[in-house]
Amino acid sequence: MDHQPSITISSLDLARIEKIIHSSAAQNSPGLAALQNELDRANVLEPTQIPPGLVTMNSTVRFIEDASGALSELTLVYPDEGGAAGSVSILAPVGSALLGLSVGQSIHWQVPGGRELELRILDVIKQPEAMGKFHR
Repeated sequence: MDHQPSITISSLDLARIEKIIHSSAAQNSPGLAALQNELDRANVLEPTQIPPGLVTMNSTVRFIEDASGALSELTLVYPDEGGAAGSVSILAPVGSALLGLSVGQSIHWQVPGGRELELRILDVIKQPEAMGKFHR
């Protein structure tokens, strides 16, 4: 991952994700170091300062994998909510890649097996911060 786009996350998301990363349940998750690197380089704002069009936890996002042209629509969730149809856990490589991106941004992201994805954000369909609802 050479030059990555700037990312922004809420202080609430940061605190909750770091708690998950440091839990014993997450220690065997692939890509944990990459997620921590993303958190370390993120611009952190208070939830009330999060602009619309930014992927936060519990956001529903529409994106494209540029190499294949595959379109996806997923909700970024915490691990205990992962596995539901239409959701992706923050601990999954795609979930880690999406966090903090804005509409129009792309990111190159390494996935298990050595393959690299290039994901581009097309739309943030639902964002809790934009609706004045912070994560429970």
